Amino acid sequence: MKKKILIWVVVAIVLLGLLIQLVPLPGRGHNPAVVAEPKWDSPQTHALVKRACFDCHSNETVWPWYSYVAPVSWLVYRDTMAGRSRLNFSAWNRPQRGAGEIAEIIQEGEMPPAVYLPMHPSAQLTRAEKQQLITGLTNSLH
Repeated sequence: MKKKILIWVVVAIVLLGLLIQLVPLPGRGHNPAVVAEPKWDSPQTHALVKRACFDCHSNETVWPWYSYVAPVSWLVYRDTMAGRSRLNFSAWNRPQRGAGEIAEIIQEGEMPPAVYLPMHPSAQLTRAEKQQLITGLTNSLH
């Protein structure tokens, strides 16, 4: 009897996993146009920002394969939309509420977030790169 229940539970979980794939996310996998970027102080700053920040803070998000598999897709989409709403390097013609505190957030290690780094090791910054990024952003954004 316990074996039958276990089989039904596994079947239900698999079916639920398949059904949640049908839940649409508006704009998932689609990037809006780049409207305006900051005037970068150097190509190096732009490259560092692109490497460590653009997936969540620009309209040039790279949507990896797992961003299409629910429920992970829901988290990736939510985090990306939240990041863009706070600071979007591709919509620099609009006010950016996160721009004033970006250096402090990077210095404190809050960005890039630790949960992001295992799947995006290229966003991991050395101490020197972190300082170069902070300096470059400070020069570019103010």
